[in-house]
Amino acid sequence: MTNWRDKIHEIIFEADTPLGKLFDVTLLVAIILSVIVVMLESVKSLDEKYDNVFFIVEWIFTVIFTIEYLLRLYAVKKPWKYASSFYGVIDLLAILPMYILVILPYQMNYLLVIRILRLLRIFRVFKLVHYLNEGKILLKAVQASLTKITVFLSFVILLVMIFGSILYVIEGNSNSEQFTSIPRSIYWAIVTITTVGYGDISPVTPLGQTIAAVIMLLGYAVLAVPTGIVSMELANASNDVTTRACIACGNDGHDLDAIYCKYCSEKL
Repeated sequence: MTNWRDKIHEIIFEADTPLGKLFDVTLLVAIILSVIVVMLESVKSLDEKYDNVFFIVEWIFTVIFTIEYLLRLYAVKKPWKYASSFYGVIDLLAILPMYILVILPYQMNYLLVIRILRLLRIFRVFKLVHYLNEGKILLKAVQASLTKITVFLSFVILLVMIFGSILYVIEGNSNSEQFTSIPRSIYWAIVTITTVGYGDISPVTPLGQTIAAVIMLLGYAVLAVPTGIVSMELANASNDVTTRACIACGNDGHDLDAIYCKYCSEKL
């Protein structure tokens, strides 16, 4: 049984062997095809004509991915580690919508497009270590910036609440059809400060338009702050990783000189 488990692990988690690469490439093709089927099903004219075909094909792919997911859990020594990892969660979410559809039959199958995230494995399959390394660096930079960005967003939330309330007071009487409440005014402030500018709500008084102009100019500075924070962290973050998969939890992305898994401490 141990030999079988090791063999399955080698095929499913490693892309160095011919069988492993064949398995991964076949899996990637199946993922792409399944996502295309979900997208085609959303076209009403096609759905009316091929509804049963789409339903059967989606279940075929779901069964295939379910078997693959169970094999991944069986192949690792610590299934719960893999199940709680990023790829483990994505693999589970890729099959859950069809099973939920049995209980809640309201277009849950369209959530199957989340399978597209499984294509992230393409970096490991084709040994694009450089791109995998860049992805790890970006993830570390975002994690390092999280606290600063949270503080920044809190400040922006306070700003839009203040500006939204001010515009409600100013525009409430002369433009009561658009600025009907403070929450709706805050929505306008968010749209304005993010420079989206839908145009569904706009001030008509001179004072309101002046404040709106200030918020628009402020919006450019607001957009620049999180970009600068992440850029600074990107400049400080760098490391080299490998595509070796841990035999215990199935995670990859370890440092080149790593001896033990950074996720579960199993020896590589």
